Amino acid sequence: MQGERIRIRGLVQGVGFRPTVWRIASRTGVLGQVTNDGEGVLIEAWGSADALDRLCHGIRAECPPLARIEALERTPLDTAAPPGGGFVIAASLAGGARTAIVADAATCPACLAEIRDPGDRRYRYPFTNCTHCGPRLSIVRGIPYDRANTSMAAFTQCARCQAEYQDPTDRRFHAQPNACPQCGPRVWLVGADGAEQQPQQYAARDAIALGAALMAQGHIIAIKGIGGFHLACDASNDAAVDKLRRRKRRYDKPFALMAADIETVERFIELDPDARAQLAGPAAPIVLADRRSDAPPLAAALAPGQSMLGFMLPYSPLHHILLADWHDHRPGTPLVMTSGNLSDEPQCTDNLDAGERLGQIADAWLLHDREIVNRVDDSVLQMNLKQPHLLRRARGYAPHPIPLPPGFADAPPLLALGAELKNTFCLLHNAQAVVSQHLGDLEDARTSDAWEQTLALYQRLFQHQPAAVVVDLHPDYRSTRFGSRWALERGLDVIEVQHHHAHIASTMADNAWPMDAGPVLGIALDGLGMGTDGTLWGGEFLHVEYQRFERLAHLPAVPLPGGTRALLEPWRNTWAQLCMQLGWDSVNQHWAGLELVQWLRGKPLQVLTQMQARGINSPLSSSCGRLFDAVAGALGVRREHISYEGQAAIELEHLAGQACEEQFAYPFARQDAVIDTAPMWQSLLDDLDNGVEAARISARFHAGLAEMIVATAAHFAEQRALDCVALSGGVFQNRRLFSSVAEGLVERGLRVLGQHQVPCNDGGIALGQAVIGASRLLNF
Repeated sequence: MQGERIRIRGLVQGVGFRPTVWRIASRTGVLGQVTNDGEGVLIEAWGSADALDRLCHGIRAECPPLARIEALERTPLDTAAPPGGGFVIAASLAGGARTAIVADAATCPACLAEIRDPGDRRYRYPFTNCTHCGPRLSIVRGIPYDRANTSMAAFTQCARCQAEYQDPTDRRFHAQPNACPQCGPRVWLVGADGAEQQPQQYAARDAIALGAALMAQGHIIAIKGIGGFHLACDASNDAAVDKLRRRKRRYDKPFALMAADIETVERFIELDPDARAQLAGPAAPIVLADRRSDAPPLAAALAPGQSMLGFMLPYSPLHHILLADWHDHRPGTPLVMTSGNLSDEPQCTDNLDAGERLGQIADAWLLHDREIVNRVDDSVLQMNLKQPHLLRRARGYAPHPIPLPPGFADAPPLLALGAELKNTFCLLHNAQAVVSQHLGDLEDARTSDAWEQTLALYQRLFQHQPAAVVVDLHPDYRSTRFGSRWALERGLDVIEVQHHHAHIASTMADNAWPMDAGPVLGIALDGLGMGTDGTLWGGEFLHVEYQRFERLAHLPAVPLPGGTRALLEPWRNTWAQLCMQLGWDSVNQHWAGLELVQWLRGKPLQVLTQMQARGINSPLSSSCGRLFDAVAGALGVRREHISYEGQAAIELEHLAGQACEEQFAYPFARQDAVIDTAPMWQSLLDDLDNGVEAARISARFHAGLAEMIVATAAHFAEQRALDCVALSGGVFQNRRLFSSVAEGLVERGLRVLGQHQVPCNDGGIALGQAVIGASRLLNF
């Protein structure tokens, strides 16, 4: 008989890990105990050497579905086995926060079977869960992850639930949100007058069934879910969808859809096996995929100007019950399931707040009394080259830690605060990066306030005390201003990181690129970010190491006429690009008859020319995103105004997909370090003049841009003896461009790094900031 202390780190709390250890220990005859503490799971075990080996092997082999073991450390114990024998699960211990918090997980098959079984005591119970599924991040206040540290502390378990909770053989053993209809949260429906509705008066068996019936009548329902409210309506009802757009003030941005099962989803979009697996996995994200040409009709305004639809499956018991009831009214029809907010505001999480903020949108509210502690939006991904690419990392993924690459084991604790748009922040913590859920655009005051509250919560959850704060180089970003002030108050150093350096470092860390592996060639294409020369960058070819970078080449710096207005009105970029690349006089001379040129003449061009000449509100930008806007404007795609970020570029990509197979690509050139777009513009205007259809022009632009990127990358890779290219920036959300560039680089013999654990848009910036900050401190 010998003793060992076995320390297990990783995602090991709130996932049924201790019961698994108990079962294996009982089977192998090991004595001792297992407990949770601030570092993860701690086992003190006594047995023969063979029994202890079998215990550790069994722990790895039988790891629970939601758990992830990152380390299993064994050290000898000199003390004797406790008297009495046996193996027990001990109470959790307090301590420093070194363990991870698990993300919210979609309903498991066992719980789903229960809520569908009329003979089960949890039949149609919308808060059914176990250690394999249910809320985690959305309800937690602190660690260890025990019921007392969650919003379920308000609900005392009944005798039957308590018996499950205490039975190591039950899958609900220590399932902290465990509940049933007798002791747990309840759901009810409130009408427009604020009064609770009695389902029996409407011949409905309960509040959820009543909600489904109201949607079948064309009403909009606000639904309190796991991480926030949704607004739901019939996706096949044009009037209901149009009403939702008007009331929500979301005039063009696509709505997410929820369908009862994968079979229904596949009636509307094309899914390959990989996409199907992502959709049905425990994270249950929204998956974007191409519409089927033979799909049944849905409301025209679901995703205007786009070839893709975003679907998710029910991921909570409430959603499963609702979709089953909905199926009784509209078989095979999905529901709109969009965030419960006014456009650009944070999602509602509180019943009273939802009543106030959604009062002019919803016709009824499906509410419950389990508090949402942490706002967690739905995650969004798309497949490209058979790989998942996250566009928004939130529910189901955050706050799962990302292990740092080799060379960062001794990285100090850091706080990286991300960018202005699509913000996430990152805690560098015990050789891991804890990236927050998507928090939104900090330009909005409500979002900014919620961001600060979430940051404070993470600091508390992880007991995080950073040695320094990392911010973006742009001095006017809310995250930069906050970080500088926050660091000053605590006497911490502030590390400023250039935006596109952070983009590429994020890709490197996402792919576990070792610190000593040498530089990569980075291609960062996005909307804009502050450059080291004071201009706005966004079309960059960089020589990148974690500590430093060098700018090798870039798209031409073109004025943004009117500053921020140029981000909202694509025609301004069209005119500025034509002026800079071809000269407005030349355009008027050679292409005077074009509708585009005649349309632009109706704008205040003289005023804009004077503003540019005097340097008034016309900052220079090498942004690839603005180049997309300019081409879209030239083709009449959202020329006048966009209603959401990236709209013109997204619809331009959709337009290219409508073209027949296109063999021609517009030419680009390179003058030293600057990409010359003039040849492209000349060819594009000639095509317009010759009546070439817009879809073919868009396809030719995409092809030419991709060929230019590949050729430029190959040139610098050979010049700098680099064999790896890292791609990042929001422009690479464009599937057509990303796949063309990635395949072209591979054909040139280059290794390509894309992003899979965090988005390539600004949602991944914080991870890049964090590893850059750590590398500078480690190599100071």
